[in-house]
Amino acid sequence: MHIVHPLLCSCIFYAVLIDKNSWKIYNYSIAYKNKRKGENLLEKFLNKMERKFGRYAISGLMKYICVLYIIGLFINIASPQVYYYYLSLNPYRILHGEVWRLVTFLIQSPNSNVIFFIFTLYLYYMLGQTLERVWGAFRFNLYYFAGVLFTIIGSFAAYFMTGQVYLMDTYYINMSLFLAFAFVFPDMEMLLMFLIPIKIKWLAYLDIALFVYEMVVGNIGTKISIAMALLNFVIFFFGFMRKRVSPAQMHRRAAYKKAVKKMPSRHRCAVCGRTEETNPELEFRFCSKCNGNYEYCQDHLFTHTHVQ
Repeated sequence: MHIVHPLLCSCIFYAVLIDKNSWKIYNYSIAYKNKRKGENLLEKFLNKMERKFGRYAISGLMKYICVLYIIGLFINIASPQVYYYYLSLNPYRILHGEVWRLVTFLIQSPNSNVIFFIFTLYLYYMLGQTLERVWGAFRFNLYYFAGVLFTIIGSFAAYFMTGQVYLMDTYYINMSLFLAFAFVFPDMEMLLMFLIPIKIKWLAYLDIALFVYEMVVGNIGTKISIAMALLNFVIFFFGFMRKRVSPAQMHRRAAYKKAVKKMPSRHRCAVCGRTEETNPELEFRFCSKCNGNYEYCQDHLFTHTHVQ
């Protein structure tokens, strides 16, 4: 059993993000992805990976995760034992051929109470969608699935160390999403009961304090689950994503992106027609062997027929 988290308690009262100065509610529906200056080696590597594999990222990932949670809730209501016996992250059963558990453990409902479940789901969705709009789909996918991978590794590590099965779910993965949000928006506030403002960073400090407490009093499975979640957070934010984004920056970027959309595309592949707007992960180059100014994307630069 997990300790009742203060963040989950606060979401019951429907949290609304507000700016600390103007108290104006911001719409986080658009965020412009700009290139980072002063990138370190890890950031450069991540940018290179994004250009190469960004097209495979799942846009709106948190929507699909929420659908899985809804399925998990119905399963839990219909037959609570189904998840434990057939779907949970059980290393012993996985090693005996039940490999689907590596995926199906993700459907575990974050709360069995329907009312609490609705507000918890809303909060997770809001956090995930906002982070995706700030980072982009590729980086958010990488952060979330890295958390999933670390949880799986931690589950097997606990099993091999003790010979016992410690069932792990996505609880601490979702808590790491909140830590990520607090790191990016430390001065944002949540309105409890639409009246009481509390800064995100203070909830994050409380979150970390509870992590420490649970690591002290919890079993080895709990300790490893928390360690894996924190490891994922540390790797990303002290290796890749060290810069924070303020609401004012997001507002300016949104306005800039809106203005840019009115302008024609600067780069267009002469073969497939893709542009830097439709596929921002692509690189475009002019071909020196073609007769005229013909530009190609990275997929067709070396495979097209030269224009004479």
